[in-house]
Amino acid sequence: MESLAESAGYTVVGKIEQIRKADPKYQIGRGKVRELAKLVEETGAEKIIFDNFLKPVQAYNLAKETGVEVIDRFQLILEIFARRASTTEAKLQIELARLKRELTRAKEKVRLAKMGEQPGFMGLGAYEVDVYYETIKRHIHTIQRKLKKIREKRKLHRRRRIELGFSSISLAGYTNAGKSSLFNALTREQVPVDNALFTTLSTTTRLINLYGRKVLLTDTVGFIDRLPITLIEAFHSTLEETIFSDLILLVVDISEPLTDIERKISYSLDTIHKIGASGIPIVTAFNKIDKLSKKEVEHKIESLKELAPNPVPISALYGINLDILKYELRRQLKNYVQVSFSVPMNSETMSFISWLYNNTNVHVVKYEGNYAHVVFEAVPWFADKICGQVKKLNGTFEKVVVPAE
Repeated sequence: MESLAESAGYTVVGKIEQIRKADPKYQIGRGKVRELAKLVEETGAEKIIFDNFLKPVQAYNLAKETGVEVIDRFQLILEIFARRASTTEAKLQIELARLKRELTRAKEKVRLAKMGEQPGFMGLGAYEVDVYYETIKRHIHTIQRKLKKIREKRKLHRRRRIELGFSSISLAGYTNAGKSSLFNALTREQVPVDNALFTTLSTTTRLINLYGRKVLLTDTVGFIDRLPITLIEAFHSTLEETIFSDLILLVVDISEPLTDIERKISYSLDTIHKIGASGIPIVTAFNKIDKLSKKEVEHKIESLKELAPNPVPISALYGINLDILKYELRRQLKNYVQVSFSVPMNSETMSFISWLYNNTNVHVVKYEGNYAHVVFEAVPWFADKICGQVKKLNGTFEKVVVPAE
């Protein structure tokens, strides 16, 4: 919770914890409310953030007793997302999640606003319930139409990538595990990196080379436990890149306490299952080994071997073991075949070979007499597509094999 608050730009000046049955009026007990009000006065706090989800009436009553605005976990995560969003799609998704939540609370919020303005409840008194409610619904429909157009465009991009025949790998994992740092290390790109939660809210896809095999790598939004269902729904289109990938690269911060690592791996695997990607092979990158001794790394990997699929210890920051990781990723992408063929030399053949270089993993090209001998690797259906083109060029096939790893 403290990390979330700091990621939203707040300075935490105090905290209170209480274990009890939720109070319908305040969420916490009345004695705790007085303690909270005193803490606000002593620290000069400007906002109160609850880890629990608050009903409008609870936030209203707490604001009335303490004199400052009160928000809950959902609103805090929305604030972080709003700060981090850089693409039109991410901004629309965040606004959609906010409006959907507002819709469920609109009637109660208008009623409370009419009782008297309180911190966090300003500006609603002029609205009638039905007008406010219908205004939100219209905004939701407008955003949904805009998002539909963006998603159709993404489908076209995905279809185009499939037609090119490249396998795809999606980065996944708990937020702040180092996914974007690993993405930069593998692609030599510079997507935003920060030691804060939810640095990445939209997808970035780049081509990488795994020892002669070209694959597409996608960086996606990070997971976090107890993420509100409306936010999961809002970012479903972003998470779709994971569903349609051939392999998932699960990034885990191994420098954290063992109990935290276990919790985050379990939640990440559960999220992968919930979005419908449970049948996809997973390689686990235990990141940030530079922060631990060799003995500590070995102990943690041994403790987590039953939980983490295909583990590889790495440091994205210093490039440690990235060659081992790339080999493991290549080994897990087993759905490739190797094709050898010969085609007669002419201008059409040269254009075809140039196209092969850009769209497959070409291993060998030899020119003997009037013929070019080519060996390439591709997914089976794409290899079949190329074979059809070879036949049109009056070429001949020598062999089709599944490469040994």
